[in-house]
Amino acid sequence: MLIIGIAGGTGSGKTTVVKKIIERLPKGEVAVIPQDSYYKDNVHIPLEERQKINFDHPDAIEFDLLIEHLKQLKENSTIEQPIYSYLSCTRSDETITVLPRDVVIVEGILILGNKKLRDLMDLKVFVDADADDRLARVIQRDIAERGRTVEKVLARYDDTVKPMHLQFIEPTKRYADLIVPQGGNNHRAINILSNFIERNLSCFNS
Repeated sequence: MLIIGIAGGTGSGKTTVVKKIIERLPKGEVAVIPQDSYYKDNVHIPLEERQKINFDHPDAIEFDLLIEHLKQLKENSTIEQPIYSYLSCTRSDETITVLPRDVVIVEGILILGNKKLRDLMDLKVFVDADADDRLARVIQRDIAERGRTVEKVLARYDDTVKPMHLQFIEPTKRYADLIVPQGGNNHRAINILSNFIERNLSCFNS
């Protein structure tokens, strides 16, 4: 099994990079594990308090469960991936069944900051983008998917997203084997990643 970590700041284009890689690979060969599924369940906290949670801090993520699930996949076991709702800031009672695949992509803003998680990765990628571009994507995404107003998005960006990026995300660039500027628009980097994965798939299947 090949485990690839794809990190980068909020709105950097990580998800686009992952989608474009998957489009170029044989169907059913890749499992994607989003860090966002592993945010801690905050059902015990009142809704008003939940909405103030700092999702860009490592303490918000249940890394132990994510690491355990990756280990289970490596051992050829099926996992039940949590489903997290940003609207309620809680986990669903339902889960997503993920089968072991030859390639597993772990994607998220903070995945390179955890050494135990990093050590499971065969290739570490950091998707880079200008702060202005990231902010524009965050505004569009949070309004469409998370029910936030522009004012709330900007306030959250200033209060948590920007300072957390500088403290916890940007420094993890140094752990990356490959840095991808311009996110999903960097077709050459995506070609390199896809070719790397295809070569490894050929080794698994030979």
